[in-house]
Amino acid sequence: MAITVAIELNRDIDLAGTYDEVFDLLADVPKSASHFPKVDKLVDLGDNTYRWEMGKIGVDKHSIQSVYASQYSADRDAGKITWEPVKGEGNGVVRGSWTLTKNGDQATRARFQTRAELTLPLPGLLKLAISPVIKHEFNSLVDTYMANLKKSFQ
Repeated sequence: MAITVAIELNRDIDLAGTYDEVFDLLADVPKSASHFPKVDKLVDLGDNTYRWEMGKIGVDKHSIQSVYASQYSADRDAGKITWEPVKGEGNGVVRGSWTLTKNGDQATRARFQTRAELTLPLPGLLKLAISPVIKHEFNSLVDTYMANLKKSFQ
């Protein structure tokens, strides 16, 4: 038995870096991922496609792990970095984008949007109890990611 938890997040942040500096960091998936907390492994699958293996959350037999793969594309002129899910890789389907705009000469506004569906091997009865926990954890990870990105441009 399994449950699926859907998560949608939107964040806007101002980074103290030029448009090109911010774009270069966010378009380089391994560099960007190095700012994301609790990544156990980032596996390069080729063709700008990466499998994210997140650290386990929970205790012993009650722990869960999200694993997913996305293919990335970047368009500097449009200020857009997008990722689309790769089917059949792990227990998650994740898509999203960064949209960048110049905010003066030395600053960049970045809009982060993502949608994820995680399928977890848990009984359906746990969905009501576990969904808020998973959403809270995902929000916390993304908030830490944003804070880490801001620090890298100070």
